[in-house]
Amino acid sequence: MRIGAHISISKGYEHAVKEALSIGANTMQFFSRNPRGSAAKALDFVDIKNAEELCKKQDFGPLVAHAPYTLNLASSREKAREFALMVLKDDIERLEQAKVPYMVIHPGSHLGDGIEQGTEKIASGLKHIMTGREKMMILLETMAGAGSEVGYTFEQLYDIMDRTGMPEKFGVCIDTCHLLGAGYDVIGRLDEVLSEFDRILGLSRIKAIHLNDSKFPLGSRKDRHANLGEGELGSEAIKNIITHPALKDKPFLLETPGGIENYKKEIDMLKSMTD
Repeated sequence: MRIGAHISISKGYEHAVKEALSIGANTMQFFSRNPRGSAAKALDFVDIKNAEELCKKQDFGPLVAHAPYTLNLASSREKAREFALMVLKDDIERLEQAKVPYMVIHPGSHLGDGIEQGTEKIASGLKHIMTGREKMMILLETMAGAGSEVGYTFEQLYDIMDRTGMPEKFGVCIDTCHLLGAGYDVIGRLDEVLSEFDRILGLSRIKAIHLNDSKFPLGSRKDRHANLGEGELGSEAIKNIITHPALKDKPFLLETPGGIENYKKEIDMLKSMTD
């Protein structure tokens, strides 16, 4: 079982992997750059090599990057969209050099232009920044549908990928809190939800899972993470998700409140569920 959390790489990749290992994790997620801005730390190839060797020794990984929250490929504001394209293109190149296999992105928000226009802008943006020769894969995150978010239905994610003309270069990161908010009943109908995903996108598209409880109930269209077992999902649903045959071998990544100490506690809890 692959269980990890969101770890800072401000002190380097090797330090981040060691920090993750110290809390019992065997995979991790990190921001590709400052999550609220555009600053990116210069690559240290000695550090990258050391981290790679440590990962091999400890059977650790995969490493999963997460793009900054501020980027919006669906924006109708030209400067904002150009900025998102520039940052993502640069991040792809940097992560390729760091041999990071996945980068999660929020598809974008249409800001009132509608799902159709938002979908087209996201797809054309992804087509612009990807050559098709990359070894890494961009993962579109399932969204809760708050505000004007695009990507809160499986059909919307399929349309984005399909319109790029190279859908094989994209995968999905499902977020358990977001799925519940979007109206997918992963508490009482998990099998049916996964069957629907398989029919529309194919289960092989799921490359990572953000494992979060939710402060709001099914269909709320709200994105508010809660600690595991303390929200609307509850411990039983969490256990069903991490032990489901279609999901149990995927990397589970915590984005719950409380930081490193809480991550350690929740990782221990998840391991006890599978003993």
